[in-house]
Amino acid sequence: MAGLDIAFFGSSLVSAYWNGAATYYRGIIRALAGRGHRVTFYEPDAYDRQQHRDMADPPWARVVVYPATEDGMQQALEAARDADVVVKASGVGVFDDELAAGVLDVRRPDGLAVYWDVDAPATLSEIAADPKARLRALLPMYDLVLTYGGGPPVVRAFTALGAQVCVPVYNAHDPETHHPVPFDPRFASDLTFLGNRLPDREERVERFFLDAAARLPEQRFLLGGNGWHDKPMPANVSALGHVYTADHNALNCSAKAVLNISRSSMADMGYSPATRVFEAAAAGACLITDAWVGIDRFLEPDTEILVAADGAEVAEHLAALSPERARAIGEAARRRVLAHHTYDHRAVLVEALLSGATVASLGLAEGV
Repeated sequence: MAGLDIAFFGSSLVSAYWNGAATYYRGIIRALAGRGHRVTFYEPDAYDRQQHRDMADPPWARVVVYPATEDGMQQALEAARDADVVVKASGVGVFDDELAAGVLDVRRPDGLAVYWDVDAPATLSEIAADPKARLRALLPMYDLVLTYGGGPPVVRAFTALGAQVCVPVYNAHDPETHHPVPFDPRFASDLTFLGNRLPDREERVERFFLDAAARLPEQRFLLGGNGWHDKPMPANVSALGHVYTADHNALNCSAKAVLNISRSSMADMGYSPATRVFEAAAAGACLITDAWVGIDRFLEPDTEILVAADGAEVAEHLAALSPERARAIGEAARRRVLAHHTYDHRAVLVEALLSGATVASLGLAEGV
């Protein structure tokens, strides 16, 4: 298909600071650019993200940083009026409802408006709690709803809200960005977890990570991400604070195992592999994940990933894990994600949907 002009309104492309969707945006947009599409990413100057950039404006997208004001938002929307496709991502953080309506207003008569949800369980929970939620009335007006996870439950929920088409576009990795690197003593550990401190994550971090650390006092645990500096934790846990994306490969390659902990809403929904699952696997890390429905759609338990129901099982996996088995699991996971879970794979799906392919023709009736 001919290259499309895509206007994308999201939280931030150039900063991962309090912005877990950044690497997802980067992977998808870079892969779309590689297929000949032209993307302009509009992001508000908010939450100190511009002061904590971890990349310069990339050659594969045009970045427009607009003032986090109503006037700044309106000017950005007007600039997007000529695009073939206008995308509103969830969780921009500033004027989200107004942007959701504004994207529909600037859609060309022959163009597409896409609502792209990067935290579908949270969005669905908010809509369920508020019958007057503005997004509830807007969703049926979008040509397409994309989500970065959730599988059949999310597809059913958005369809029930009137979405014309809903398709998960799962997290993945970019092989040029996520790959094995040498061991870095700064990040040496037996188990590492990376994730910002959020209300629906903290209890699960206590249950899966801090409990495991307390059970294995002789082993070293690293906790990366914002917000953990004043969290009480066992003496064998070190809090790293924000870890810039340039260090993610070294972080993943310097631990015996890397832990994935889903936020409670995503674990409850299932089919929601975090971006870091694929990024860590691409680096050859041995992954341990909390249990959620649908894991086996992405990685094979016990062969490509270890699954734990609680901190006790995390500790059991870690205590029994030899360096040789950890390496074998990491290598198997890396083979799997290279074969099936790159952003190039996801971009092929997105391109097909934007060109008018139906869900049934793509074999996506089950939402995966």
